[in-house]
Amino acid sequence: MAGRLLDEDPEAAWEHAVAARSIASRIGAVREATGLAAYRTGRYSQALGELRTARRVTGSDEHLPVMADCERGLGRPERALALVSEPQARNLDRAGQIELLLVEAGARTDLGQLEAAVVTLQVQALHGRTPSRWLARLRSAYSDALAAVGRSREAREWLELAAAVDETGETGAAERLAEQDGLVFVDLIEEYGTEEDGPDGDRTPRDTPAGPAGTGDLPRQGQEPG
Repeated sequence: MAGRLLDEDPEAAWEHAVAARSIASRIGAVREATGLAAYRTGRYSQALGELRTARRVTGSDEHLPVMADCERGLGRPERALALVSEPQARNLDRAGQIELLLVEAGARTDLGQLEAAVVTLQVQALHGRTPSRWLARLRSAYSDALAAVGRSREAREWLELAAAVDETGETGAAERLAEQDGLVFVDLIEEYGTEEDGPDGDRTPRDTPAGPAGTGDLPRQGQEPG
């Protein structure tokens, strides 16, 4: 249940994980679930403790990026960088290593080392060709790092490249590009009524004049994002 609820209701996931821990605190998967639920709810100190325990029990370094990010959440970027530099980090898969890079760049930013954050993310993986969650996140973070040092044109280019491989919209790159262009996307479910107003079954916007039919979710140009 903790795993099922982690995305939609992190607080409920946390409660389930704590209940499981009270029954089976010596099982690595239980401590891992508790740590991840704590992380998702902003309980960084508890998350760090749980994931350290899970690491000792299971011998896995899988959650090293989350542990490092917990250190950032606790206002300790230097400790985050120390975790990133551990030799065990080399045992992570590609996605895990990219997550560590993101944490490292974030820690550099926390320390005011903006140029160092840019350099940290300048890796060959940026030029990958296969859409993936980690590639979208890497490109989006690189765009943010470039923007932070005033390289706006390049930041825009990399945000476009992030949007191109972000199949789930996780990074929000497409929405951010639309905002930069002054576009607002209208949610017709919110704007249009659900009752048929006329004999032909035409639906008109609630509290707004009727407009042309068949426009779909088209962006409105020249408006500030709402």
